[in-house]
Amino acid sequence: MSDSDKIRILIADDHGMILDVLSMYLLAQNDMEVSTASNLDEALALVAEQGTFNVVLLDYNMPGMNGLQGLGRMIRANGANPVAILTGNPSRRMMDEAIAAGAAGILPKTIPARSLANAIRFIDAGETYMPLSLMREEANAPTSDSGPLSNREMTVLQYLGEGKQNKEIAKALDLTEATIKMHVKSICKKLTANNRTHAVINARDLGLL
Repeated sequence: MSDSDKIRILIADDHGMILDVLSMYLLAQNDMEVSTASNLDEALALVAEQGTFNVVLLDYNMPGMNGLQGLGRMIRANGANPVAILTGNPSRRMMDEAIAAGAAGILPKTIPARSLANAIRFIDAGETYMPLSLMREEANAPTSDSGPLSNREMTVLQYLGEGKQNKEIAKALDLTEATIKMHVKSICKKLTANNRTHAVINARDLGLL
């Protein structure tokens, strides 16, 4: 993959160890290149010098952020490209406020490395990333369609994790494509996912894949 096709990522965090760990893993992905900054002003300077990034991740509590004011500054600087919040103490309220302020999502620092890479790809595709744990934080009681996945749904989920399309899954399981679509819809509901890609990310966060 040429450098021009890679996802250009900017991570800003005042914890050097976190920057090192995240950038080391993401640089190992063949579709990503990473720049780092230790505070908001440094991150804004990089955008001014190097141009906009495909995805920017900002630590919620680093110097210069002042809550969500820093998010707004980076959104304006980064043009139409997505900016997401990186935090060690995520909450449903923080997520709702960040998204209302224009964030492309919120990523807990505890997110597994593989899920982080997939979340960045998800955000780069124009989606909003919301962790399943935060989506369910205010749920008072499970609904009829939020129960565990059935054996058939787990099988379909495994195929989704492999990147298979509905037609391929239907052929492998000797089922109709309409039946597979029904299972995918049910999986998305149960995993509080916007689409099949989001369902796979949430499933990996939960250890289902």
